[in-house]
Amino acid sequence: MALELINPDDLPVPEMYTQVVVATGSKLVFVSGQQPEDIHGKLVGYGDFAAQARLAFGNLGRALSAAGARPEQVCKITIYIVDYNRDEHVPIIEEAQISLFGDHKPANVVVGVAIMSPGYLIEIDAIAVIDEAVRS
Repeated sequence: MALELINPDDLPVPEMYTQVVVATGSKLVFVSGQQPEDIHGKLVGYGDFAAQARLAFGNLGRALSAAGARPEQVCKITIYIVDYNRDEHVPIIEEAQISLFGDHKPANVVVGVAIMSPGYLIEIDAIAVIDEAVRS
């Protein structure tokens, strides 16, 4: 496996991510920020954070697949959220994240931002590592 997931004993064990991810694969995949847009580049789910989160994670999955990467090969994601409110947004993000990653918990960063394009509430980028020798 190209990723070693580590939660040090002297740090809290997070629910939805891993504190440290060591990548040893041979191919890096960098996915640009995926937004809640349909195939035509149109915003989906105006004003609906849950719908936007589901689509953004879905688009991330499609982008990974196009590069020959699987969700379990993602070592880090960054999630940008307009007017981030941990109590409100984390449960929604967790549900959308599980729909793509299942039990895999890449390192992550959640960044609160003041504004994106009008109506956009979330964007997600990723880094994946593929071990060419074990690729299936």
